[in-house]
Amino acid sequence: MSNLPSGNRDSFSSKFGVIAAAAGSAVGLGNIWKFPYIAGVYGGAAFLFVYLAFILAIGLPVMLSELVIGRSSQRNAFGAFKVLAPGTPWRYVGILGVAAAFLILSFYGVVAGWSLQYISLSIQDGFHSKSPDEITSLFNTLIESPIRPVILQLIFMVLSAGIVIIGIKKGIEKYTKILMPLLVVILIFLCIKSVTLDGAKAGLEFLFKPDFSKLSADGILSALGHAFFTLSLGMGTLITYGSYIKKDNNLVNTVINVTVADTVIAILAGVAIFPAVFAFGIAPSEGPGLIFITLPNVFHQMPGGYIFSILFFILLSVAALTSSISILEVVVAYFKEEFNLGRKASTILATILISILGVLCSLSMGVLSPYEFFGLNIFDLMDWISANLLLPIGGMFIALFVGWYFGRKKVQAEVAQGGTMSGAFLSIFMFLVKFIAPIAIAIVMLNKIGLLTF
Repeated sequence: MSNLPSGNRDSFSSKFGVIAAAAGSAVGLGNIWKFPYIAGVYGGAAFLFVYLAFILAIGLPVMLSELVIGRSSQRNAFGAFKVLAPGTPWRYVGILGVAAAFLILSFYGVVAGWSLQYISLSIQDGFHSKSPDEITSLFNTLIESPIRPVILQLIFMVLSAGIVIIGIKKGIEKYTKILMPLLVVILIFLCIKSVTLDGAKAGLEFLFKPDFSKLSADGILSALGHAFFTLSLGMGTLITYGSYIKKDNNLVNTVINVTVADTVIAILAGVAIFPAVFAFGIAPSEGPGLIFITLPNVFHQMPGGYIFSILFFILLSVAALTSSISILEVVVAYFKEEFNLGRKASTILATILISILGVLCSLSMGVLSPYEFFGLNIFDLMDWISANLLLPIGGMFIALFVGWYFGRKKVQAEVAQGGTMSGAFLSIFMFLVKFIAPIAIAIVMLNKIGLLTF
């Protein structure tokens, strides 16, 4: 008897739906704040060139590997390895992805909840006439509160669950086909407004002017790490989404389209943010500070800042939502298929469990801040474990699985069902997933955990 599921399994109904969902998974909060910042810090266009090289050499092959695993098995991230490598330890690679998705969404939902609060503040013109210190205090008061951020996180999780619970075709596909074009339209509008400000040129130079003197070993590692993490690799989302892709879909084209969309949106985010920041003489800062402190300070100074602010935080929330539904689906599919639960029960169970950990992450900014593990609060610990251990280990073994266990013939057969792959391209792909991707990911991981320095 076959291990594969029956033909009534839910699936994406269109090629655009696949691209919208996969691009939505890849495009998240990191595209809006992290990529523009690290590009500017490490030499602008010089960093961008290295980043794109790593996208081609590492990101694209690992993404294709995940989609091949998913579509070949028609199973969740854990079940895929049980089907494709029965009776072997490879199944534990899948559980790493499920665990990573669980941990990531716990703290991701907290940050997404902050973005919902800032939509409300923007509509109320809450940044008007406030000093930079007052805006900083506003943010700190929010994240340290024991109630409001928890409520906002739960609202965001309910929104994510509401889409996932409907299913793939009527839920995830339908809403990402609406949300992703909306995200692009808002982003283009913000770019136009930003580059027309007096003094915007300095921000564009920060992002795009090549400065190879800033492209240090640390910058190259940052480019390599971001190329891997920005595409949602290693957390089971693309294996899970791949299992919902029909056999007539061209996987190579899908990977290229998603990679281009993710990179273009990250660059557009930089064009939207940094000309405005530099136009008002404010130094950019990394992380939540850029989004929730620096930018509100810019918005209340700029002409039309009221509308700009509202649209920006809607953009941020949409980007967070398209990612969160893909992450939640990883856990839902695992519960649904491995424990024979219905989609509704699986979604509710996954949402409740993730939200409980999310509440602890939120409270660790305030009332639980004295409780630390290895010098990190709960929020930062979940971030560190997922980013520095689970994702790179999972991604490394996914590449090794496809390169060494699954093999060339099965890859070619799977890809050929919806398109073609030339012998030369297949040879390059196999070389990258066998050798280059695992080594590169291992280098990033060892550097992140402090075992390898340059």
